[in-house]
Amino acid sequence: MPEIQVPYFLSLPASGAPREGVVVIHEGNGMSPQLLRVCERLADQGYGAIAPDLFWRFGGSDPNNFMDHLRDLRLSDVVDDLRFAVGRIRELGAGPVGVTGFCMGGKFTYLAAVSGLDVQCAAPFYGSGISELDGDVQCPLLAFYGGRDEYVPMEEIEKVRARHPGDVIVYPDAEHGFMRDGSETYHQTAAPDAWGKLLAFLAQHLRGVQPE
Repeated sequence: MPEIQVPYFLSLPASGAPREGVVVIHEGNGMSPQLLRVCERLADQGYGAIAPDLFWRFGGSDPNNFMDHLRDLRLSDVVDDLRFAVGRIRELGAGPVGVTGFCMGGKFTYLAAVSGLDVQCAAPFYGSGISELDGDVQCPLLAFYGGRDEYVPMEEIEKVRARHPGDVIVYPDAEHGFMRDGSETYHQTAAPDAWGKLLAFLAQHLRGVQPE
């Protein structure tokens, strides 16, 4: 194994050290410009945002080889890398830390919530296979899905909803990747609505701001 720390993208607010942090987990194809923009948008809201490259053991994110990376990635390594990211953003000043992620990152957001990591909230986006993960969620959860997701069937979404009633939001006309700005799957109404709900969720559980 390479003797390096987990590589990550970091975006911090211009005001200085963040009081709160968010770990942002990439999709199955690895680190992407869209993911970096999510981190930058969170920093603009005053959060310290850190996005670890979970494929670093295979030489780093590579969209040409991501299927091999997905096959070889071990959940225990993912948990270790997420624990590192949580600790790193706290070293930079954050107290409460939330976690969010997309696609594969959505599943791993849920993994973070059931693995004993010290996170205060978790918001997965269109995570596939969440219902297959064992364990009790140990922090507030808010899960987002598209009703027309070709990778996450409604049967799976309903399993997650049954496990977490009231904590699952489904946009009926949205597809997989509806938050992916600049892509064909970006949804003009679902994406901004979900972003607003995400920010309210983070503010409530990381800053103590009660919803209106």
